[in-house]
Amino acid sequence: MNMTHYMELLATNQPWNLLHYMVVPVVLAEALVAVEFFIVFYRKTSGPLKTTSKILSIVAGAYFTFAIFFPLLFTAIPTMKWRTGVDFIAVWSYLLGVVPLAGLALLELGWIGKNKTPDEQMKLHFLLLTVFLIVAHVAMIFGMVNPEILGNAAGGSM
Repeated sequence: MNMTHYMELLATNQPWNLLHYMVVPVVLAEALVAVEFFIVFYRKTSGPLKTTSKILSIVAGAYFTFAIFFPLLFTAIPTMKWRTGVDFIAVWSYLLGVVPLAGLALLELGWIGKNKTPDEQMKLHFLLLTVFLIVAHVAMIFGMVNPEILGNAAGGSM
């Protein structure tokens, strides 16, 4: 069975690529989700939960942007030979995770949304986190699909 580039990236150099490209960003995002649920439930605008959320948001955004997105964008993507649309969707939905995660970091750093009320900032934070979870799950789902499902997949690797 052929693999998408996404799955090949995770399977290569075990366990390091899996940890770097999947475990770290997902653990940061899932921790942020857990904290965010409590923040929304208790309507917190300050305190330890809010501080934890801020730190997690900045770390997740910076990590995904500088340790994952830019390196892959400039090294892997230019040389990639796509293995059907499934492969394209898996890779680009994964890389699109940079938009909401960088947005979370920028929001917490006060570079965007600074004129919004705390309630509006909380909603934007929750929306960006939700968008990340959606694109990450799309990437995971399409990443596990055999690219040949949409036709003859060309071989090759990253």
